Amino acid sequence: MSLARRLPEVLVPALLVLATALLGLAVSSYLQAYFLDTLIKVAIVVGLYVFIGNSGVLSFGQISFVAVGAWTAGVLTVPKEQKLVLMPGLAHFLVTTTVGNVASLALAAAVGAVFAFAVGLPLMRLSGLAAGIATFAVLEITNNILNYETRIGPALNNFASVPATTGMWQAAVGAIICIGVAYAYQRTRFGRMLRATREDPAAAAAAGISIYRQRLLAFTVAGALAGFAGGLFVHLQPVAANDLFLDLTFITLAMLVVGGSGSLLGAVVGALAVNGVYSFFTAAVNTVDVFGWHLHVRAGTAQIVLGALMVIVLIFRPSGLTGGREFSLPRRRRRVADLEKARATT
Repeated sequence: MSLARRLPEVLVPALLVLATALLGLAVSSYLQAYFLDTLIKVAIVVGLYVFIGNSGVLSFGQISFVAVGAWTAGVLTVPKEQKLVLMPGLAHFLVTTTVGNVASLALAAAVGAVFAFAVGLPLMRLSGLAAGIATFAVLEITNNILNYETRIGPALNNFASVPATTGMWQAAVGAIICIGVAYAYQRTRFGRMLRATREDPAAAAAAGISIYRQRLLAFTVAGALAGFAGGLFVHLQPVAANDLFLDLTFITLAMLVVGGSGSLLGAVVGALAVNGVYSFFTAAVNTVDVFGWHLHVRAGTAQIVLGALMVIVLIFRPSGLTGGREFSLPRRRRRVADLEKARATT
């Protein structure tokens, strides 16, 4: 496939992110928080796609890498004096180490990758239900450690005094970086080999492809993107370990499934669509204006609407809104050739 035909596969998701950021800058400061949250969800869901979409193996543990990334970026950017007050039990080397915004995001991605690699060494030998349960156990263990271990963070308290550096443009650029990494990975021979194991594991193994190694590589890349997204998250708002647990796990998985888990475009569209609907009805609890009409809904409406949306999509579009396909330009030349051939035979 030529470069001109491949380019829209990454440009369209990136343009959707840019359009969301520009729209977010045009609304009130109150509504901007929802747009920022949506952009970070795009980064998280793209990380999910790198492993789940390419391997076909369901993982409930990706949000644990988001949490580890958030803890890394958060601890390393709180000023030393405030660490002593807010996190008195913090390990000495964490108290004395403080880095800037960009460095904290890079370290969050690195720690997410290392943690994913360490966890993946035993877990990537599993498939199906066993893999799902094992990764869910990783999520549970990570949440408990972050909640109760005071040497690595604030434990049960929210992260405070973390510099709020994730603005609209940083969130958009971060999401685009995740999209670029995900696209680059899926275009490599490693991405193609992993998708081959998804389609037919037996045939892939017979062709000499190591299913274990390819899954481990994708799991590590996904962990890096999740950690990076966690760094963006903690620089946006104060978070606690329970904010990065079950609720975030299930809603991001829903985004991937609704958009179409088989494509990068599906991951981006799913995150934008689902979080857009969810944010709209969440804001409507406090009343929103829709073309001059004041809409007010009860608390919990967002969850009900989201559940109904998932049911409708899965019934009528089991492969997601995008059908699990990337965006591509129509093949005009082939169509013209087919028409000329049809005319010649009539």
